[in-house]
Amino acid sequence: MDTLDTQLAPNAYQRATETVAYLRSELPDALKNPKVAIVCGSGLGGLAETIDPEPKVELAYAQIPNFPQSTVQGHAGKFVFGVIGPQKTPVALLVGRAHFYEGHTMDLVTFATRVCKVMGVETIIVTNAAGGLNQDYAVGDIVCLNDHLNLAGLVGIHPLRGPNVDEYGVRFPPLSDAYDLDLRKRAHKAWRELGLDKQKRRIHEGVYAFVAGPTYETRAECRMLRTLGADVVGMSTVPEIVVARHAGIRVLAFSLVTNSAVLEAGPRGDDANIQTMNKTDLDEHLGKGKATHEEVLEAGREAAKDMQALVKQILFNLHEG
Repeated sequence: MDTLDTQLAPNAYQRATETVAYLRSELPDALKNPKVAIVCGSGLGGLAETIDPEPKVELAYAQIPNFPQSTVQGHAGKFVFGVIGPQKTPVALLVGRAHFYEGHTMDLVTFATRVCKVMGVETIIVTNAAGGLNQDYAVGDIVCLNDHLNLAGLVGIHPLRGPNVDEYGVRFPPLSDAYDLDLRKRAHKAWRELGLDKQKRRIHEGVYAFVAGPTYETRAECRMLRTLGADVVGMSTVPEIVVARHAGIRVLAFSLVTNSAVLEAGPRGDDANIQTMNKTDLDEHLGKGKATHEEVLEAGREAAKDMQALVKQILFNLHEG
């Protein structure tokens, strides 16, 4: 067995069970069996404020056995447990996530999702910051995902590679229903109930392209992804969703559009206008539309309140038929 196979089955379920035993030892009875988990993406850690102030327990990833550590700015790295809504639904929030590009294996990237399953989570809401490929999307818009392109998975970087973990699910899980239709319906209903349809920020449905990162995409790559049908692109989420669906967890996922990807072809060096520019002008011309992580975090801060309100309203309505 190679390194990846060794890290996956047969120990994936046992390690998650060990982690859950520790978590429950730190939690009051009311929080030991969360029914909903929320994954907070870049700049969206404020989602932890959607839950009631009491009871509430925060545990740093660093103190949790077997848990991977996030090294990315904007990812706090803590597990937050609490209750929300009139039914006092117990929830678990992952404030920050581990990414493949940080050097983690796919097993570790998705370990928190496996832990959620063992804890009894039935529904997971996954959020992320993403680049907008669809030119109808504006920075600050929210996209409710209805499908994905797992580009890394298609070439073998897949979270279910290796021996199947039967305690979670079947060997060949279908993904045609990955994004729960009932939950998406509730998301749009919640958007209207909050009056968010009356403001500038819009909600869409679209397809997320998962790429390994950590570089932002080139212009040609953006055009390719758009041609393939992707509306947004990012470096997370899909591995978590694959593992969640393998384990029978319902999925609702949102992308916050934090920058607009550049789809136009880059300037040519033999262009007559380019020939007359100095080095400073050339750098400025080529840099138009270039994405930065600071830009991602800032867009997250601006849209955080709407995203928090939306998630909270969806959770409030989950008990309805």
